[in-house]
Amino acid sequence: MYVEREASVGEPTSQERRTADQNDKRILGNVVQCDGARATISAYADDVDGAVTGLWTVGKMISINLGTTRTVGLVYAIGKSDLAWNNDGQNAIEVSIELIGEVRDGAEPEAKPIFDRGITVYPHIGAVAHRIRTRDLQAVYDLAGRHSITIGSLAQDEAIAANIAIDDTLARHFAIVGTTGVGKSTAVSLLLRKSIAARPDLRILILDPHNEFAASLPEYCVRVDSKTLDLPFWMFTLEEFAEVLFRGRETVPEEIDALRDLIPLAKNLYRNPGSGAYLRRGSDALTADTPVPYRIADLLKQIDERMGMLESKTDRPTLKSLKTRIESAAADPRYRFMFNSRLIEDTIHETIGNIFRVPHHGRPVTCFEMAGMPSEVVNSVCSVLARLAFDLALWSEGKLQLLFLCEEAHRYMPADARLGFAPTRHALSRIAKEGRKYGCYLGVVTQRPGELDPTILSQCSTFFAMRLANEQDQAIIRSAIADSSASTLAFLSSMGQREAIAFGEGVATTMRLKFERLPAHLLPGTAKREEDVTSKAGEVDLVAIVERLRNVPKPQSQAMAFAEVVDSGRQAGDPDYRKAPAARVQSDEDFDTRYGLKPATFGLRPQND
Repeated sequence: MYVEREASVGEPTSQERRTADQNDKRILGNVVQCDGARATISAYADDVDGAVTGLWTVGKMISINLGTTRTVGLVYAIGKSDLAWNNDGQNAIEVSIELIGEVRDGAEPEAKPIFDRGITVYPHIGAVAHRIRTRDLQAVYDLAGRHSITIGSLAQDEAIAANIAIDDTLARHFAIVGTTGVGKSTAVSLLLRKSIAARPDLRILILDPHNEFAASLPEYCVRVDSKTLDLPFWMFTLEEFAEVLFRGRETVPEEIDALRDLIPLAKNLYRNPGSGAYLRRGSDALTADTPVPYRIADLLKQIDERMGMLESKTDRPTLKSLKTRIESAAADPRYRFMFNSRLIEDTIHETIGNIFRVPHHGRPVTCFEMAGMPSEVVNSVCSVLARLAFDLALWSEGKLQLLFLCEEAHRYMPADARLGFAPTRHALSRIAKEGRKYGCYLGVVTQRPGELDPTILSQCSTFFAMRLANEQDQAIIRSAIADSSASTLAFLSSMGQREAIAFGEGVATTMRLKFERLPAHLLPGTAKREEDVTSKAGEVDLVAIVERLRNVPKPQSQAMAFAEVVDSGRQAGDPDYRKAPAARVQSDEDFDTRYGLKPATFGLRPQND
């Protein structure tokens, strides 16, 4: 926060907090070295009686009294020059601190102290240093009236709340990083709960690869998985549809060119059934990326017609291969969320409304559960959702405020450009670079920031760094933090559960905090863990595991004369030897045997008794 330096005055009251009976060496030290960014304080580890005080510890903030100002520093190292302990006398220690800023009292006598990042008057040799007082510590982390939420308490003093500016945290994107098991998911759940309470207009879409967030947000959340997802194939762009057809392998340019020509024809046939293969050119022309419905049957028909043309003789192998890919994808049960509609309708309003909660009906959070879904399915769907999220925010002109949260973000945005799915990377990069202008925000959660695309990470203006053991990951975070707070990251490899170092636009200055404790029943994955404990009590059901592995609907049995079970001990002439064949019940439903039939109806239907 910028403060007019001429408006500030010296402190009206003395900083000396000792009483007359306290020893001079008990809580005080003196500056013996300063180089502009760091300083060294000379102090004693014990009192005159030989009792160790423990007042100087790593991670604590201290205050250096300079009369008109008070310089604030963070203790990052403590040691004795001779590395030996003396039991006969006092032990002198050297306390290394990093200078953070300075505190000044306001012009009014009862005004709150004002903290200013940056230092105008540096500590002189012999300046008195002591533990920072509570009022000054509150001033260091004061957000100057910005809309804030409380997410925990300071590690320095648990009596002081840890606040973040929620609007700046969301609008400028944020990242939560930390190794496995340190409480990232719990921190995300807490942050989402606080954000919803502070921003009731916020919609949240969570890419949940472990199916754990729905249980932590039961009153706000709507679950969407591979069984309940309804995302028609015609909403995919050509590149996303090609990812489905080629199953993540390298595409064939000739087949992509054929799709680019034939998909607009199929879309035109749906809009104008009597137009034939004629495609209008002009301002209302359709492209392969236009989200307009079409039928797979029409697309296959166009491929067959082109294969029958005399001039397409050389293209027949390519067209035949393309037709096989489309038929295979349409029949694959893993893609039933794309091809399950028996009637192709323009359901884009219903689909987008359900996924992005418009209107939200009191449940503004959508958890897209991806556990068990193939990677090529995840890649395509995440690309579609990220692209739609940005477009919705753009064309709503700021009325739709949307947070797109990526758990395990390194899966979608890897640092290696050869890995991952390019359209997903591009869609998320677009949100990171331009989303805040239109109300589309990005939240990144990862345990491997070193494997995350640096472009995405550089757009996140607020970081919550939890325990990180990997040196490469620590280097990534170290490069993002300001030089004046670099020593804070020395604690990254040894922080406890629920602890984090927050820095960036969402906080006043670098802050070490401890997140609030969530109730046990709201912890992410709690219901899943309880279910696992219950299931482990019995035997392993291998049949159920194999059925989930195959992911194929069970064939339906049908009463047929030639499939009748005959008793081998019964002979001709015996009573009831030959049974009358069971009458086959004809269904009144008109089966659509073309592509688009629901996978649940594959095979024969059971007959009603």
